[in-house]
Amino acid sequence: MPVKRIVAHNQFIKTFYFAHRLKAKPGQFVWLWLPQVAEKPFSVGWQTESEFGLTICQVGPATQKMFQLKVGDKVGIKGPYGTHYDVRQAKNIALVGGGYGSAPLSFLAETELNKNPLLNIDFIIGAQAKNLIFIRPQDFNQKIIYHFTTNDGSQGEAGLATDALERLLKKGNINYLATCGPELMQHKVVELAVKYNVSCQISLERYMKCSHGICGQCVVDPLGIRMCTEGPVLDKELALQISEFGLYHRGPAGERIDF
Repeated sequence: MPVKRIVAHNQFIKTFYFAHRLKAKPGQFVWLWLPQVAEKPFSVGWQTESEFGLTICQVGPATQKMFQLKVGDKVGIKGPYGTHYDVRQAKNIALVGGGYGSAPLSFLAETELNKNPLLNIDFIIGAQAKNLIFIRPQDFNQKIIYHFTTNDGSQGEAGLATDALERLLKKGNINYLATCGPELMQHKVVELAVKYNVSCQISLERYMKCSHGICGQCVVDPLGIRMCTEGPVLDKELALQISEFGLYHRGPAGERIDF
């Protein structure tokens, strides 16, 4: 599948667009195959009836090669796979995105507003610094209330995204949370969801190889459920049964890697 266009958001994050009706749901992922380099899973960050976009952060050798792609270059795409966010009957929702984790949440916000224009959405977007804040211009919607946080205070409020979330939860009107981003941030979001008795879904990233639930690479302790099929989007009740959540994950050889 050829790359239709590429938008560089900053030195670390790009969105790659493809002309194809993917029919993904927010929170699902696809595999992107770069021949002779690697095949990696990426969450769907944007979608219309005829296009979709993958927002990719340069974090290693494979994504470094992907950043060298040009318009017209061809890659392999498989999917979509996995579970998805479901706001159910919620009327007031809060989205908490860390770094480029805000991309699939933007997709969620747009999808839900198309279904229910009266939905109230607070969107918290956090990063370490201003140059790492990610949101595309087309993601801005006057129906959404945005809250920006940075660790160094260079954009929005100085502090953590979860600090801003707790202030919203104290008001008592939020009845659904969705989060995507660093696992330690997501773990704190779940803790706040429990504290304030709010429905919550997370997106739990684990090392994947097959995406069909066959290889067992992405299973989590102690449940043994597979994040490519039973995940990546999980309700907080299930996430809290995963003993490794917020503590460690496993590498390609199954070795434990602490956060």
